Amino acid sequence: MIVLGLETSCDETGVALLDSERGVLAHALHSQVDMHRDFGGVVPELASRDHIRRLLPLVRRTLTEAGVALPQVDAIAVTAGPGLVGALLVGASFGHALGFALGRPVIDVHHMEGHLLSPLLAQPKPTFPFVALLVSGGHTQLMRVDGFGAYRLLGETQDDAAGEAFDKTAQLLGLGYPGGPAVSRLAEFGVPDAFAFPRPMLHSRDLHFSFSGLKTAVLTAVRNAGNLCEQVRADIARGFVDAVVDVLVRKSLAALDQTGLRRLVVAGGVGANDQLRQALKQAAAQAGAELFFPPLALCTDNGAMIAMAGLARLQAGAAEQSLAFGVRPRWPLGGS
Repeated sequence: MIVLGLETSCDETGVALLDSERGVLAHALHSQVDMHRDFGGVVPELASRDHIRRLLPLVRRTLTEAGVALPQVDAIAVTAGPGLVGALLVGASFGHALGFALGRPVIDVHHMEGHLLSPLLAQPKPTFPFVALLVSGGHTQLMRVDGFGAYRLLGETQDDAAGEAFDKTAQLLGLGYPGGPAVSRLAEFGVPDAFAFPRPMLHSRDLHFSFSGLKTAVLTAVRNAGNLCEQVRADIARGFVDAVVDVLVRKSLAALDQTGLRRLVVAGGVGANDQLRQALKQAAAQAGAELFFPPLALCTDNGAMIAMAGLARLQAGAAEQSLAFGVRPRWPLGGS
């Protein structure tokens, strides 16, 4: 079975073809980073218009690279939420119209479920049950995953997501948008413990997160430093990254201990962070736990993860053939 996955939830247009037997046949991605950089963040109207321009050419390109004709597609999976309403409508309307024209089922997919299942596209892949750390620009959550659709929230951020904190720290350090990769690169040149930033909620005895206080601590450090030289900027970046990584690693290990599980899956854009990956690998090895990441190319938003989640839902009997559709800009994972 071949599933066409379409991802347009925010500022990246992703298309992929997934074969249930052979895996990902081809995938294509267009990032709008350059377009939004001058504004310091995503402009929803610009994002929606760019998805309209990019989606059809990317679908054609993906079909060509996979050597698949459109009538060979057995089902279409679209991101229905959460995300920017205009951006979601582009992919959903395209996917449902295409499904109706071809007489193929269309599956609405939760964006974060796509991230959650993306490590299943790697080799080796995890088996159920496992604990998942979902960490991205808009989400920081720990989930217990017992199977497809069987998700239980263990903890989540009470304010900023980790990715948001990265972007805000980048702005404070004059690194522009998007900030995560730039902060991580700069941190490599920083002196450990030159800035001892707080680890919010590290000892809260629950699995929730908070990053707003850390952001404020970075702001205070920048103001107190006055004229920032390159080394001080690197030291601040190092202190920030170390604090975020420390919290994410220790909360993830606490989730394993509380659930009694020994498998940890890490997904979402921040999951590509090298410092986080290395710290998690070391901590998991010491704890005797298995650790799984999606391929680096599939850490950010992409069509392959949507196709993966769509295939799982299709096999569970969730699909429709109708011109009626809707999107859900706010959609709790596991909610209706």
